Amino acid sequence: MSRRRSLLRYLAARLALAPLMLWLIASLVFLLLRLAPGDPIDALLGTRAPESARAALRAQLGLDQPLLHQYGSFLGKLLHGDLGASLTNQEPVTEVIRQSLPASLELGVVALLLAAVVGLAVGFSGIARPEGKLDLAGRLYGIGTYALPPFWAAMVVQLVFAVWLGWLPVGGRFPPTLLPPEGSGFYLFDSLRSGLATGEWQLLLGSMRHLVLPAATLGLLLSGIFANSLRLNLRRTLGSDYVEAARSRGLGEARVVLRHALPNALLPVLTITGITVASLIGGALLIEITYSWPGIAFRLQEAIGQRDYPLVQGIVVVVAGLVVLVTVLVDLLVAVLDPRIKF
Repeated sequence: MSRRRSLLRYLAARLALAPLMLWLIASLVFLLLRLAPGDPIDALLGTRAPESARAALRAQLGLDQPLLHQYGSFLGKLLHGDLGASLTNQEPVTEVIRQSLPASLELGVVALLLAAVVGLAVGFSGIARPEGKLDLAGRLYGIGTYALPPFWAAMVVQLVFAVWLGWLPVGGRFPPTLLPPEGSGFYLFDSLRSGLATGEWQLLLGSMRHLVLPAATLGLLLSGIFANSLRLNLRRTLGSDYVEAARSRGLGEARVVLRHALPNALLPVLTITGITVASLIGGALLIEITYSWPGIAFRLQEAIGQRDYPLVQGIVVVVAGLVVLVTVLVDLLVAVLDPRIKF
């Protein structure tokens, strides 16, 4: 009961700190946007527009107000869940995020699953013979994939598999000759549901073909994190006292590794998974731009180029909220699975 109470107290403390973190992030983004060079009026009207038109648009968008007034208005709307409207087309920011977030989540989830499967397989493969050729190859793979620039790797993958071989599309999320499936915005799920209902699988095949290259590129780049983490933790776990005690009882090496060492070595990897979610945001930005993937990172890049203050602020706040939520859930899951953790 005391441990359950400690977990609840820890969860309450983390959730209480979440609004403070989001306020700090939102305030920092608000300030940096105003300090950065460039004027949203120039992005909307151009630099040759008459000064009267520029002043009228500035007043219409509320950019002529004092900075503290703009900040107070921004925080007031944010507290009520209002992220404002885009400066470029006056579309609600929540609607823009609702349309683009499923694409990024779909790409991120598939890439994360691929990274976990490949990375854990590579990290586990060299454990039979430490310092052997297979172990050395796994270490080089982990270092190499983590060090590759995402934009360079994406362009190489595009060149080989889309341009030279012609196996897969260069970019985009869906074939331009087909209408995207309606529903949740997750094309894989919506296409699968449509295929089960109609027996036609063209939508599912089209969405999968466009997802393969960006998800594989991002997943392989992140797999090195899982490979190195599992390799290091598994080696440390195999040298622990309880593993030696299991061996002394006559248990086979395979059983020792799978039943005693591997579960404990996977706990730190679970923590790495939460950190990797944050890495997905930075990596997905370059991947989505290279593959013209219409996700939230792609919209963020467009909004920054257009000096669209409300859209940039809204996307950053939502993404930060998702990252905070995922890290809290991962920390709580690790605490539940590992009774050694104290709060």
